[in-house]
Amino acid sequence: MTAQDIVLALGLPDGCRLDQRVPKKLLVENGAPTAADKRDINEGIEEIQWLATLKPSTIGVAEFRDETREYLEIAVLHIILRENAKIARIAELTHRAVPYPLVLLLTMNDALTISMVHIRWAQNETGKVVLDGEPVAATLNWQSVTPDIFQAFLQALSIIRQPRTNLKVLYHGWLDTLVAFQAVQITGVFAQGKTGEQLVARRKSLLACRELEQQIAALRAAATKEKQLARQVELNLELKRVQSELAAAKERL
Repeated sequence: MTAQDIVLALGLPDGCRLDQRVPKKLLVENGAPTAADKRDINEGIEEIQWLATLKPSTIGVAEFRDETREYLEIAVLHIILRENAKIARIAELTHRAVPYPLVLLLTMNDALTISMVHIRWAQNETGKVVLDGEPVAATLNWQSVTPDIFQAFLQALSIIRQPRTNLKVLYHGWLDTLVAFQAVQITGVFAQGKTGEQLVARRKSLLACRELEQQIAALRAAATKEKQLARQVELNLELKRVQSELAAAKERL
């Protein structure tokens, strides 16, 4: 799976394509607030490519404006990362640096990750945008799902299958598709949400599943090492309780 495969799956009109290389010094200058961030960008990024720009004039979808945000275009960027790059931090810095909602593709060691997040106006800095929530990122490991599910995900990405009321709604549709791919690796069922509330609830359930899975792993490790019978019983009861919570969280997905 490559960045170009995703661009093809998006089904963008030819007029959207740019395929221009972006100097990473621009990201350093506009998106690195600390010396450590500058180092992460300089040492972690091999190349940045601006693959496409989606505007009302190129895709026939209206812009969106209100008092908290402005979606005049959507950008598709591809960052090629070096080995051991801090992928999550670089993705966050890129989302913060570009004043448009991004479909951000990141490649490292032949693994492709998609990252997306809504943006809004900063309350205290005129003309500056901030992230509206945490970025949603999914590594497209086709081996983690069945071929039919992976194909359903790729087909769902197509712009003709997304809501097209305006650019914010379109972007939200892609974000929901990405969350659905995250959820399918737990549920085995690929299903997109219908409302913003469903997307928020699904993201909360995904976070809960991950936290509960970590708790289960820790409890199992502790029970294996425990020598006292009473404490083993206590840990096993706690394990069953957390497993029950995990099952309930999966049902909510």
